[in-house]
Amino acid sequence: MGKLYEDLKRFLLKAKINSYASGREAKILEDFSKEFVYEENNFIYIDRYFGFNPFIGGEVVWYQGKPVWAMNYYGRVVSRTISERDIYEFLRKALRRIDQDKPFRGTNFTESDFTYLNKCYGDIKLFHGVEKILYKGEEIYCLWYHGGVIA
Repeated sequence: MGKLYEDLKRFLLKAKINSYASGREAKILEDFSKEFVYEENNFIYIDRYFGFNPFIGGEVVWYQGKPVWAMNYYGRVVSRTISERDIYEFLRKALRRIDQDKPFRGTNFTESDFTYLNKCYGDIKLFHGVEKILYKGEEIYCLWYHGGVIA
């Protein structure tokens, strides 16, 4: 199973960068959810979420047709100081700076007056964390996430 974990990490890096973080539009489904799909070799990644502010969603990875990993998340903008559009644009930049060892969300990052913070506990097998965006030191966005291997 060790090689599968390493392959899964590499795949998640690519899937995350090529889905929401890419800035491309999500597919809107009949149930009003939005969805991103990324496929490579024997892996398929699906990220499906509901809402905008707040929003809730989940990501699942299949390997050879079987679900092997999943993550759930809930997030929201907590301040009206900055436009939601600007916050989510900065978030996508932060999410493209993904940690190769913990490919769940982004890595700590500052640009101009924005700061992205991510505290993550655990590893690819079992993890949880919280990410925040600060604007001039004030928290303006927060997301909680958790997940792990399901195979």
